[in-house]
Amino acid sequence: MTAIFVATMKIKDGKKMGEYGAGARATIKQYGGEMVFRANKREVLAGSSDVDAVVIAKFADMDALNAWHDSDEYQAIIPLRDEAVDMVLISYETPS
Repeated sequence: MTAIFVATMKIKDGKKMGEYGAGARATIKQYGGEMVFRANKREVLAGSSDVDAVVIAKFADMDALNAWHDSDEYQAIIPLRDEAVDMVLISYETPS
């Protein structure tokens, strides 16, 4: 079953966000993932949100997604991520 993650972000430092984003994209690709959606918030249609941006990436399965997330390469850029953004990162598995 295909696995995705959805990352919602409140940006704290735009320059560091650019650095983190480049590093994250490289590690996602390295682990067989694919970026499928990336955008800044346009408007809230219902409810409330302080999120600035959202990213969705796809992997072959949950094992591949977890291999990426747990990799030394991704773990090495988490301190930069934490300086750049407040992020919620949630994984999902598509139904078969």
